[in-house]
Amino acid sequence: MEWEVITKARRGDEAVPNLESYDKARAEFSWEAARAALDGLPGGGLNIAYEAVDRHVAKGRGDKLALRWLSKTGERRDFTYANLAAESSRFAEVLRRLDVGQGHRVFSLMGRLPELYIAALGTLKNGSVFAPLFSAFGPDPVRQRMELGDATTLVTTPSLYRKKVKPWRHELPDLRNVLLVGDEPPVEDTIDLATAMAECDGSMPCAAMEPDEMALLHFTSGTTGKPKGAIHVHEAVVAHHATGRFALDLHPEDVFWCTADPGWVTGTSYGIVSPLTNGVTMIVDEAEFDAERWYAILRDEKVTVWYTAPTAIRMLMKVGPELPQQYDLSRLRFMASVGEPLNPEAVVWSQEAFGRPFHDNWWQTETGGIMIANYAAEPVKPGSMGRPLPGIEAAIVTHDDGGAPEVVDAPMTPGELALRPGWPSMFRGYLHNEARYRKSFAGGWYLTGDLAMRDADGYFWFVGRADDVIKSAGHLIGPFEVESALLEHPAVAEAGVIGVPDEMMGEAVKAFVALKPGYEADEKLRKELLGHARKRLGAAVAPRAIDFRDVLPRTRSGKIMRRLLKARELGLPEGDTSTLESGA
Repeated sequence: MEWEVITKARRGDEAVPNLESYDKARAEFSWEAARAALDGLPGGGLNIAYEAVDRHVAKGRGDKLALRWLSKTGERRDFTYANLAAESSRFAEVLRRLDVGQGHRVFSLMGRLPELYIAALGTLKNGSVFAPLFSAFGPDPVRQRMELGDATTLVTTPSLYRKKVKPWRHELPDLRNVLLVGDEPPVEDTIDLATAMAECDGSMPCAAMEPDEMALLHFTSGTTGKPKGAIHVHEAVVAHHATGRFALDLHPEDVFWCTADPGWVTGTSYGIVSPLTNGVTMIVDEAEFDAERWYAILRDEKVTVWYTAPTAIRMLMKVGPELPQQYDLSRLRFMASVGEPLNPEAVVWSQEAFGRPFHDNWWQTETGGIMIANYAAEPVKPGSMGRPLPGIEAAIVTHDDGGAPEVVDAPMTPGELALRPGWPSMFRGYLHNEARYRKSFAGGWYLTGDLAMRDADGYFWFVGRADDVIKSAGHLIGPFEVESALLEHPAVAEAGVIGVPDEMMGEAVKAFVALKPGYEADEKLRKELLGHARKRLGAAVAPRAIDFRDVLPRTRSGKIMRRLLKARELGLPEGDTSTLESGA
């Protein structure tokens, strides 16, 4: 199926896009000008928390609603920019009283509670390093990351502490402080955060940091069982702010909802920092996915910009296009997705269901911010991740191990996606793993490990991870292409594709499929799906085998773990499974 380019007309009441002309924006952009769009501390220095909240208060915008929190049970709590500035200062003062200093690592382990956002800002305000963890992590991955990250302080809830930290806390001698959030009974050797903050007056100023001092520590899964800690610095705020304007089209009057958990990088970069630096009102929902709840939030909170994951979009697709038509979503003007490639049929579906497309974009934990995107004023090519942001140089390269990368000029030729280093949110190292960090660069390029293609219009198309690509009978096959074809079939809810050893072809394509409700996993449907894929892709690319699964293994950020599918299929070690969604 050929997907038509989607062009968009701006409604008369909508804001003028921040990026009206792609070519003009790229020609005129400079990172120096992007830095000048932020304030810096009055006495010199840079601090993410100041740019996110305090500068708005200093400019008389403190009364504006910054964060609206929606609880699982229906409670709603509002925080103005002045509230966040004061509460984060109290948290910073708590840290200071506990002798938690600049550069010390403060970890969070909790759901999407207001205290998580206050702790993030307060940690940065103190000059300490914020390291968020998923609340669904088990004890081993929590311990592994805190040990690797040299944790001195943990902010969590009593129940999570008892289940996941208390049994081994004494084995981490540097973990001096545990701050507990919530109304549960006190726990020995911990500090009640509410009581500690009540003793502080909220007047502590932001620490003046150098741009290249560590601010954030995000963990990304490793294939050998050990996670990597990607280091980001205070200067990253320059990219968070600029990319929020260009890729998400944020305006100060927007109501913005990023559904990502701050336990992964999107939930921090675009669930905390970028929306606040751009002065918007952001929605935080404590609850997990529920289609009716989500549509009600979009309607009731009058959300204008929505950032979510392809997995969630496919779950909405499964419910059907009739449900969103029951809600007034007229305020919604821009929708974007991240976390894994967005299948073209999802873009077309959103155009039909919402009257506007989802805009896919691409980035990584290591890049710290959006690098390639589809834009509000530019045509969307369904299935493409878009074009590079102003200030970002991207290319498709080929290289041998140890050799200098060579740029591929021919359109739609697969190769590794590479970026020229130098953007402000670029990671500055893997903590305690300098050799692995250096291996990420060659010949003046950052090598992403993702395979992609670039078309004649400069749009980039995801092929797969370098270690996911299937080489079958001389063909280079991207799993995403095969998965997209399978997802076009009305029975398929999720698809994951891997290569399995084959004596004749080297590797054969095998697919794992989860079905939508109402479909039976039988031999008839298996043959139908194989025939559908062959018709769409041709015999050389289509899967030779399909297995049905109730659920596919995926991370909590929505990525199907092809590596884990392959390990289970071939009886190989599963490696790091700490980001695996429970039940998968």
